[in-house]
This record gives sequence, structure tokens and C-alpha cells, in this order.
Amino acid sequence: MQAVKGERMRILKKPNGAGDYSPKVIPTKQHGGVESERVHPYDLVEPMQYLYVRIVKARGLAPSEGPYVKVRTSSHYVKSKPASYRPNEPNDSPEWNQVFALSCNKTDANTATLEISVWDSPSENFLGGVCFDLSDVPVRDPPDSPLAPQWYRLDGVAADQIPGRVSGDIQLSVWIGTQSDDAFAEAWISDAPYVAHTRSKVYQSPKLWYLRVTVIEAQDLSIAPNLPPLTAPEVRVKVQLGFQSGRTRRGSMNHHSLSFHWNEDLLFVAGEPLEDSMILLVEDRTSKEPALLGHVVIPLTSIEQRIDERHVPAKWFPLEGGGGGGSYCGRVHLRLCLEGGYHVLDEAAHVCSDFRPTAKQLWKPPIGILELGILGARGLLPMKTKGPGKGSTDAYCVAKYGKKWVRTRTVTDSLDPRWNEQYTWQVYDPCTVLTIGVFDNWRMFADVAEDKPDCRIGKVRIRVSTLESNRIYTNSYPLLVLTRSGLKKMGEIELAVRFACPSLLPDTCAVYGQPLLPRMHYLRPLGVAQQEALRGAATKMVAQWLARSEPPLGHEVVRYMLDADSHAWSMRKSKANWFRIVAVLAWAVGLAKWLDDIRRWRNPITTVLLHVLYLVLVWYPDLVVPTGFLYVVLIGIWYYRFRPKIPAGMDTRLSQSEAVDPDELDEEFDTMPSSKPAEVIRVRYDRLRMLAARVQTVLGDFATQGERVQALVSWRDPRATKLFIGVCLVITIILYTVPPKMVAVALGFYFLRHPMFRDPMPPASLNFFRRLPSLSDRLM
Repeated sequence: MQAVKGERMRILKKPNGAGDYSPKVIPTKQHGGVESERVHPYDLVEPMQYLYVRIVKARGLAPSEGPYVKVRTSSHYVKSKPASYRPNEPNDSPEWNQVFALSCNKTDANTATLEISVWDSPSENFLGGVCFDLSDVPVRDPPDSPLAPQWYRLDGVAADQIPGRVSGDIQLSVWIGTQSDDAFAEAWISDAPYVAHTRSKVYQSPKLWYLRVTVIEAQDLSIAPNLPPLTAPEVRVKVQLGFQSGRTRRGSMNHHSLSFHWNEDLLFVAGEPLEDSMILLVEDRTSKEPALLGHVVIPLTSIEQRIDERHVPAKWFPLEGGGGGGSYCGRVHLRLCLEGGYHVLDEAAHVCSDFRPTAKQLWKPPIGILELGILGARGLLPMKTKGPGKGSTDAYCVAKYGKKWVRTRTVTDSLDPRWNEQYTWQVYDPCTVLTIGVFDNWRMFADVAEDKPDCRIGKVRIRVSTLESNRIYTNSYPLLVLTRSGLKKMGEIELAVRFACPSLLPDTCAVYGQPLLPRMHYLRPLGVAQQEALRGAATKMVAQWLARSEPPLGHEVVRYMLDADSHAWSMRKSKANWFRIVAVLAWAVGLAKWLDDIRRWRNPITTVLLHVLYLVLVWYPDLVVPTGFLYVVLIGIWYYRFRPKIPAGMDTRLSQSEAVDPDELDEEFDTMPSSKPAEVIRVRYDRLRMLAARVQTVLGDFATQGERVQALVSWRDPRATKLFIGVCLVITIILYTVPPKMVAVALGFYFLRHPMFRDPMPPASLNFFRRLPSLSDRLM
């Protein structure tokens, strides 16, 4: 919601005293009314002032073994990394090329001093220093160019009387800036230790392709001659690509040419750079032990790429390495192509952040810019112990939208970290979701040989289409984690979001009428199970790619952000989906109840008015359709008062996570295959059977009603069919002879007749329908 000073959203407390899990508005000063369409850089977060010190190099130093630099202010004291030397350079010219970002406030900037000194590492000899008054340090605001470093003469102290110890110059630059400075990302920051796992970074997901392998046929295979009579060889083709593998069905044998035919497609996920090779194995699985008939290795770089449905010619590939002993083991006919017209899903479809195809030439121009300001977090729970009786949390934030991942710096030992970092993404489709997750950093304490996973603190999803154009939403969202012990609130995260785009841009409105997925998904659609398997492979490839970055994004972080386990069975999710269906159908139930109240004359005035409206619509049927659309317009205008004021976060009531059974949670977190004892599995299996029995009963009731409709004219019950045909004949004669308006008025008034003219028993038509036969009596 747009933030105004002093404005707060009133949140209703739950009557049972449960925690407040609703997002809240954060009052802030820097955001006023509705923003203009002009985007101002770094205006969503609070400015944090830093003193930047860039140490470049020195020259003419006194003889030393390992010079380093000390930077000291009234509140900070840091050391540089060891010096390095260029080849063929004298030993008195060390280089550091290091930037320090020291937090400071206006009081420090007006009164404090900055001391920069050079020391020799083994002997701790003083080699000279420079002193600055912070009130004279320039202030730099982007997009100003970087401040040029200058040479400063190294001075000694008055007590140092040893000649020649202090000499030379040091090249450096000092300025005051904010976190928007270009040097901030790579600087040593005072509120975060200088290790790789704590830096702010931007990552890119790998470019993924679908590899389509069409296995057509194989010829000249060396089949074992000693097969039993009337036994056809079982030949299958297995394709491997990295950790992925797929196998065709049993090939059909042509006895004239002794060839095997499949005509089957296998799909895999391939990632750039296309350095892997596809391995194809032809196996004879007639006996218990499969025999290799031949194989072929095909580099991915040699496979043709296509972006549409054009035909790709098939090729013959010779097989090698079979059991026959010769170099030639037959040949296989394949059609290979890398599909660039599909979008390779690595996220769950309902929370997808990008629908663009792989091929960049198919991309449409962006429609806007999504800006995210990660302000900070409040009230985080301690995730690790630090000393006796003290807990700490080293939190960082990860945001993902499209192929771009961002990671904030790690603020160490703080339960209320302030990041104040801002990032932007290009938006190609507003019907997408931005995901923000918070994690506790454990890898910063791990050795090189071990890999400690980072702990999840919670995540928030924001659907871009729910954001009004050019409006700033500054809100606090609860960080919720579902554990084996139940729902746990880990703290709150404060975010500022803006979707910058022209409000009524024709391209933006036209997006809503375009297909959600690229064209190839509709020309050659993928099956649900097939796409889910490919999504699992894509998620694993993205996790492996990001784990090779520096600093790496852990496998557990990527899987949590991509909802890799969203397809797993959960009794809680099944209940949530059931109540979602009930909520969707609630309007129909409400309409039926309202009609029942009308026909029972609970409110006589409303019933009489409905009689009049019905007569008008019957006499002027041309008004029926426009009146219906006008009613929909009025409903939309009425509900405008109740529109969401802020982007919604995680809904605990919708997720059925507030009062979930502990055993159901334990089952949800169980591994596949299960690691529980046999008795526990038996109890859960019996519970699942009871649930399945209810579903089975409901499905049977639906089938019964449909079969009764079919039985009206199927002559399974001859008397019922005769009665139905006779009644239909009478209705036909009446409708041919009586004006349709009179029939409509008579039926409407009969339906709305007063209760004194009603029979409390079910009507004859319903009794007739319930007596019709179904196929349930023929089930075994």
C-alpha cells in the first residue's frame, strides 16, 4: 500500500488469541502520494551513510616484508588484505586495490577524523600514515563518476626518530556516500564480515533448452540367435544426458528387414553452455540380464536448434561397442533438435515468474519495471547460539524474478537486520510472481571441505498483477515456516515494491488476451506428468549452476525458492484445496439459498418485486442479456470498496496451517520412500484408505446422476423411457400451440407460488429422476 506518514492499517486480532499473520503498512517519510511514471533510482529504501576508503597502492616505501594498511575512525578499526606486487615492479610499490565502507552518521562526519596508516606485517613497524578531517571529505551521489584516487605523502609521528623508516606516498580516495554507490557491492562493509558468503550479489539462471530425441528405428543389430521358439526379442533404447535418463518402450520388429521401430519421443533438459554429450544405448532385454547391442555418443553442440514447429530431418548414426566384437554394431535412425520455442519450467506453474521461451528472438518487449526495496527485518528468532545463554542470527535475503536472482549482504549477529538494498527487474508479463526469502547464513562458518546448509527463516510471494501501476507499497510481512511441530512465526520482513509502467499502455492491456505460455506449448503440448519430471530436472540444473557461483547459492536455498516440493503429498494441502473448491462454489450455494427464500416468500416485498422484474424480462426478452451484464458491472463496482489495499502475503487460514494435526505434519515432512516404522505407515495407509473411500463414494454419486440422465432414452427401464417420451411429446405440442411468453410466465409464477399452494413432499419430476436405473447395481 502507498505509504503516508502516520498512516497505519488496522488489523483485527483473532478471537482465539493466535498470532497476527497479516501484512501491515509501514509508515515512512520518503514516499508521498502516487508516484509519477518517472523512476527515480534507489528511492524505495532508506539511505544509509557510509564512509568509503579506497586504498589503491603505494610507492617509495621504506624496506618492508609484508606491508598492510590500517584504517581507523572513532568507531571502526579495520585492516587491509596483504599487499601484492606486479611483475618487474620494485618492492617498494605494493598494491591493495581494496575498498572499505564504514558506517557513519552526521555527527561523526562533522567531528571525527580518519587515520590511514601503513605497517609492516612481521615486525609491526610503522611505515607512515595520513590523517583526514571527515568534515572536509566530499560527498558523492550516483550517478556521479567514481572519485579519482590521489597520491598523499606518508607522514611519521614526532616520537619516531629513526631516519628512513617513514617515506613514500600512498594512492587512495575518500568520500562519503550511501549504499547505492557503485563500490558498495565489493567493499568491506562494517556491518558484515569480509568473507565470500556474505556479499551482495546478482545471479542469472542458466539458459535451459528442451532436448527432443525421436527414436525412429534401428537396423543391422546383432541379436542373439538362440532365442526360444515364438519369442520376439525385446529391444529398447536408453538415452542418458547427465543425471537424466529415459527409455523407450519395446520396439516392434520387422521380420522382412530385421529392423526395430519405435517412433517415440524422449524429452530432456539441457543447459548452456552445451558442453555435455548425449549417450544412446541400444539394449536387448529379452533375458534377465540386459545385453548392450551398441551405443553412440552425440555432443549437444552438434544438434540443430529450432524455435518453431518446422520439420527437422532425421539422421542415421552408427552404433559402436556392442557385444558382437566388431567395430560396426548396426545403426540407429534419430531425429534430434533443441527446442527453443518452449519455456522450460523450473518453478511451480501457479507461482511462475517468467513465461518467455528459450529463444531470445521470440521475446516480446518488456511492459514495465518491477522495483523491490528490501528494507530489513524485525524480531527474528535466534537461529544459533553464541556464547552461554545468547542467541544470534546472521540473516540475508534472496529475491527471485524471471532468470535474475539477487542476494543481499549478510548482516551478522542481529535480530533486526537492516539491508536497505534496492533491485530492479524487467517485466514481460504482469501475471507473474516475485518471491522473496530470508535465510540464516551457516556457510560463512563452514570450512572449505564441509558444506553447511543455510536455514530457512521464511518467504513471501507478491503477484505483480495485484500491484497498481506506479504506486509504492511499503509493507511488513510475517515470515512463517511450517515445521514438524507446527506453524512458527520467525519474524517480519519489511519491503517496498513498485511496478513502474504506464497505467493504460495498450501493450500492457493486450497481454491479458494473449496465451500464457509460448506457442509451442499449444502446437505440441507436453503431458502433465512429463512436464513435472522435466521441471524437477530443470530445478536440479539451476541449483547446480548457482552453487558454482561465488558466493554460492545453496541447493537448499534454490529448492525452497522454486517450491521444488510443491507436488509432494500432504493431507494439509488436500484439505486446503477442498476448502478452496467449497469457497469457489459458495456463490452458487448463496444464490440457491436466496432463490429458495424468494420462492418461500420469506420477504414478500422482494418476492413481489421479483415477479414484476420477471414479467418485464419475459415480455421484453431483448433486455435479458444486457441486464445480466449490467448486473455484473454493478457487482464489480460494489466490490471495489472491499478491494485489497496491500499485496497479500502467505495466508495461514487458507493453507490450513493454523491447527494442523501433528501426525499429518510428520507425514508431510517424511521422505520418499518413507523412513517411518511399519506400524506408523500402516496407520497412515489406513487413514488414506478412509479418505479415498469418501472420494470413491462422491465419484460414484456423480457417475450415478450422469447414468440416470442417459437412462432417460436408453430403454434400460422401458416404462420410464415411455413415460419420458410421452411427456416430451406433450410438452412439444404445448410449446407449438401456446405462445412462449405465456409458457414462461406460467412456469415462473408456478416456481414462485406461495407456500400455502406447495406440497411439502418432493415433486414428481425429482421422484421420477431418482427412480431411474444406473450402472451401480452392475458393479462387483
